[in-house]
Amino acid sequence: MEILIFCVFIFGYVAITMEHTLKIDKLIPALLMMAISWAIIALGIDSFSSWFNPSSGQFQDGFSQLTREGKLGIFEETLLHHFGKTAEILIFLMGAMAIVEMIDYFEGFSAMKKMIKTKKKVTLLWVISFLAFALSAIIDNLTATIVLISILRKLIPTNAERMWYAGFIIIAANAGGAWTPIGDVTTTMLWMAGKVTTSKLMTLLILPSLICVLIPVLIASFLPVFKGNIEKTAIDNEENKYGSFMLISGLLLIVFVPVFKTITHLPPYIGMMLSLSIFAILAEIISNRQVNFTSPESENPVPTHGGGPTMKALSKIEIPSVLFFLGILMTVAAMESLGMIFNFGEYVNGNISQNLFITLLGASSAIIDNVPLVAASVGMFKDGTDANVWHFIAYAAGTGGSMLIIGSAAGVVAMGMEKITFFWYLKKIALLAFLGYIGGILLLFLIA
Repeated sequence: MEILIFCVFIFGYVAITMEHTLKIDKLIPALLMMAISWAIIALGIDSFSSWFNPSSGQFQDGFSQLTREGKLGIFEETLLHHFGKTAEILIFLMGAMAIVEMIDYFEGFSAMKKMIKTKKKVTLLWVISFLAFALSAIIDNLTATIVLISILRKLIPTNAERMWYAGFIIIAANAGGAWTPIGDVTTTMLWMAGKVTTSKLMTLLILPSLICVLIPVLIASFLPVFKGNIEKTAIDNEENKYGSFMLISGLLLIVFVPVFKTITHLPPYIGMMLSLSIFAILAEIISNRQVNFTSPESENPVPTHGGGPTMKALSKIEIPSVLFFLGILMTVAAMESLGMIFNFGEYVNGNISQNLFITLLGASSAIIDNVPLVAASVGMFKDGTDANVWHFIAYAAGTGGSMLIIGSAAGVVAMGMEKITFFWYLKKIALLAFLGYIGGILLLFLIA
């Protein structure tokens, strides 16, 4: 049965990586392999002689001697446990997505154009990379990439030049998301699983993550493509007067979530829901003021329930991404319940250097999505909170995907927005991303 479930995972993951070839959205095989895996376990519960208890982190004593009803009882408890932990992550992500969408509703990200006043190409490279690093530490690297490429389109008219900048946005956005618990799905997973704390994660990883960006950008500063000045483009003077306020308010409320967890010790999704509710109140008040000011003669100046910024933001949440994470995390949980991941972790610890394994795990995230890799690693290693292994995993999984354009959500979205080909990125950017990745690892070894 274990082999059958492993085959389901492999075939499902191959389908995910070939979504463009098969023309099937990746969420479909993710949900399919989740359902099939748990169905196989439920139907074959009598054939399993061992069961891994997720609460204790150990195998269930006397599982093979239990009756079918007893095994099904433990099965249901385990399924509910994993679904609850997965739901915490998904609700957290949905709250963050909603805040980001409301910021965009008020054109808050457009206010960032004011920060970019330089005419020199090399200076723009540094500014845009710094913005990507800082922004993705608060919002996800995917959104940070979309925002900054959208700004680039108003600054640089030619696609050939924008492709270069987009490559470094990918590197910086992935590195920026690796050193905060709210910057990337994988670091959020480790944080919510109690493997890392906010203060230790940030203090230990900020410098390696920064080096991961500085090395490629420093080398690129001497490339011919970044010599000279930027051509003038048409200036867009239209701007929402509340944009800057909503941008700052939204980012501060997201940053408040780890503070709320530290103070109350409540799960992070509770803090995210608090931040979302506060931001929604601000959004609705400002939206009503805008309608009243701009359309005083209207018979119904107050927006309807479905027309306000909160409802519009919720309607734009990436539900396919949420369902994809659900499928992946619950499939990995199925394999963990049978002890497959724990046993593999024991093999790794006994036969391969832990540092080498995690370095290769990070490199693998350039090909395989980092979410299942990190989800599996949580079940492999049993080190305590803030052990070096968890910070190394956070860095490797977060930054390793930059080595290929298909290795991260930031890369995939940039690939679509700027029509960057796989081989162009491999030839122009991949080596620089690799040097940054290795440089960050070496620094992490020195300071950890």
